[in-house]
Amino acid sequence: MINSVDLTNNRQHKTVFFETFGCQMNKLDAELSLGLLQEDGYKIVDKVDEADVILFNTCSVRQHAEDKVYSYLGALKTLKKRHPEVIVGVLGCMAQKDGESIFKRMPHVDLVCGTRMFSHLPELLLKIKNHGSHVLAIDENQVVNVKRAVTYRPNIYQAYVTVMRGCDNYCSYCIVPYVRGREISRTIADIKAEVQALVSNGCKEITLLGQNINSYGKNLSENITLGDLLTELNELEGLERIRYVTSHPKDMSKELIRTMSRLEKVCEHLHMPAQSGSDRVLKKMHRGYTCSDYRELISYAREQIPSITVASDFIVGFPGETEEDFQETVKLMEEIRFQNCFIFKYSTRTGTKASELEDNVPDEIKRERNLKLLDIQKRISLEENNKMIGRKVQVLVEGASKSDANRLSGRTRQNYIVVFNGSQDLIGRLVDITINDVTDLTLFGELK
Repeated sequence: MINSVDLTNNRQHKTVFFETFGCQMNKLDAELSLGLLQEDGYKIVDKVDEADVILFNTCSVRQHAEDKVYSYLGALKTLKKRHPEVIVGVLGCMAQKDGESIFKRMPHVDLVCGTRMFSHLPELLLKIKNHGSHVLAIDENQVVNVKRAVTYRPNIYQAYVTVMRGCDNYCSYCIVPYVRGREISRTIADIKAEVQALVSNGCKEITLLGQNINSYGKNLSENITLGDLLTELNELEGLERIRYVTSHPKDMSKELIRTMSRLEKVCEHLHMPAQSGSDRVLKKMHRGYTCSDYRELISYAREQIPSITVASDFIVGFPGETEEDFQETVKLMEEIRFQNCFIFKYSTRTGTKASELEDNVPDEIKRERNLKLLDIQKRISLEENNKMIGRKVQVLVEGASKSDANRLSGRTRQNYIVVFNGSQDLIGRLVDITINDVTDLTLFGELK
């Protein structure tokens, strides 16, 4: 929780506090925004009492994320009364969705900046300093064009790279197309130049981002696909690994799976949300595929890439979801045996097609189903991880373990988290680890 504090003696010239909520795309947008601000002379601080600009990069996928931001904003009212010169801004999806209503609800907010306008942050902040507060910057058709400051990254050896923005699928429960806009892909040449700059700065692994990354290239003049992009990036010298998220089953092709199988730098991992195991629910969600389609894709992927791991997302308690529907989801989870799953209770998003349906699954049932799927996934993950004991795996060392600062942590190509003892000079290197113990979330091993 943010507390109101006295800034008189602590605030420095052009300092910014920046907090991000939500997905990988939000995290990358935050990184790009902070890079722009640094180039404009801002110093990034991790305490509100040291900042003269306070920014929240927001998420609207679930109500809880929005409630948290509004709570933080409310806590800043007293601060703004004492120090009206401090700039408070709301960026991202909530800004895009709520727009000017944020000013009405929180009059002390100075800036509301949408998902495609963050590249103008330095000039927007200057405008507020020179001409006063309440600057609204929202344009869903704006092309985001940011010259990336490649030296500003949380981890020099890894980087997210946006290859497209927006989504044209309009799943009935999802707010993303309304806050992120229609699909716009970057050119291969533009992406390649960014990745080359990252590699030249020490990056070894990239994760390509798109709300619906399988649709990459559809709006480009050439007949370009995600497979073409992966093929081009696979040739870059110095780049060790390539990942991509998130895949929509409707747009996943067997051709892309075959491309993955032949490119040595593309990691053997697929995040492809199923969302439900019930065809009836999938139809109401407007997902555009059946459970049979999903099963066939997974079967084909495992046939072409035997070592591939698969992760999924599921929503429980979608309007009208019956116990029979839920048991179909349980059946799918037991059959596919995902590496991990992100499981969410349905949350109505105003403006989506699903918001017109009666939210008729009681909260208690939603919680029960959520907990049951979490328990099933925990059991499956532990059973599958136990099969890794005794195996040697290649790990890209990311840094100190979050659970034990005296140990190192990294990931395999299949996205397993591995913790082991080792010296700091191993960070950023590919090492072989023999697994000797596991939990449902983590593999433990010894350096070989």
